[in-house]
Amino acid sequence: MSTLAAGCGPQANADAESDKGPRPASDYLSQPLVKDIYTADPSAHVWNGKIYVYPSHDIDGPTPEDDLGSHFEMRDYHILSMDKIGGPVTVGPVALDVSAVPWAEKQMWAPDAAFKNGTYYLYFPAKDHQGAFRIGVATSKNPMGPFKAQPKPIDGSYSIDPAVFTDDDGASYMYFGGIWGGQLQRNVNGSYDPDGSKTDLKQDDKPAIAPRVAKMTGDMLEFSEKPRPIQILDKSGNPILGGDHDRRFFEASWMHKYKGKYYFSYSTGDTHYLAYATGDSPYGPFVYQGRILEPVEGWTTHHSIVEWNGKWWIFYADSQLSGQTRLRNVKVTELHYNPDGTIQTINPFKSDSKSGTGSH
Repeated sequence: MSTLAAGCGPQANADAESDKGPRPASDYLSQPLVKDIYTADPSAHVWNGKIYVYPSHDIDGPTPEDDLGSHFEMRDYHILSMDKIGGPVTVGPVALDVSAVPWAEKQMWAPDAAFKNGTYYLYFPAKDHQGAFRIGVATSKNPMGPFKAQPKPIDGSYSIDPAVFTDDDGASYMYFGGIWGGQLQRNVNGSYDPDGSKTDLKQDDKPAIAPRVAKMTGDMLEFSEKPRPIQILDKSGNPILGGDHDRRFFEASWMHKYKGKYYFSYSTGDTHYLAYATGDSPYGPFVYQGRILEPVEGWTTHHSIVEWNGKWWIFYADSQLSGQTRLRNVKVTELHYNPDGTIQTINPFKSDSKSGTGSH
């Protein structure tokens, strides 16, 4: 998941692939950006013409794999930087460790970053000492860190996968949330339910649990409002239902803007797609448009989308290097739009890649 997916269980088709043995590197559409550490959930940003990637840092811990992502035991962050896509990638030193976050105990999952008025902000989820996910923020004058964490999590924050988007008018918004191990279903009213008994993810005929959005304060350290649900609708204006696992939100929010439209993208989790919906406001509602990325090797992926050098790029992750769900590697490939603004679907494998229209 949060790393993309922290919070995830085994993937049947990935297991089937492993029975056949590992794929040759030439089968993959793109190759890992770094090989000396395991990374996932890449949040990419372009600052001063340089690309910085804020990923989670996978480690090989002892916890057995389960559907709540307990085996994703990440405890620190290393930031990646590159002068150009396709060029050498620098792996930074530890930018923030869980031991330096007073309120956090474990599981530093998928982060994001922002920049404002000379300060870089690192946003991260972690479990507090009561086992509840909260979202924290740390600051630095250097995009590579080290970052100093605020003593408490963001007031009113919960669940995982923070993604901060700054609009053309300078206002910033945080998108967040993830079901299953990401605990969104335990926070439907903004108050953590330790046993999850107040919610039921199996209400297939009701609107799916929605991701959250909240506007940030001017200092980027807190919410300026109570987080609100984001509506994801089908093209008839009806909410995507909980049973629609091909289209409903699971985790991994990302927001970008293209030709005046807001593009909200996310992971469908157990069906392993990256999907997107578009709208006219940073708050939504957003209308489902299709898939950006077909299933990768591994349980699922977590992405970011940025413009660099006049082109658009998607950063994502799979398990090419290790073949293990918990040990992933980040990648990047070019993203293409159709004339009508829809996104062409990407297949992560060359051997069976076909150009898609993004309309599914």
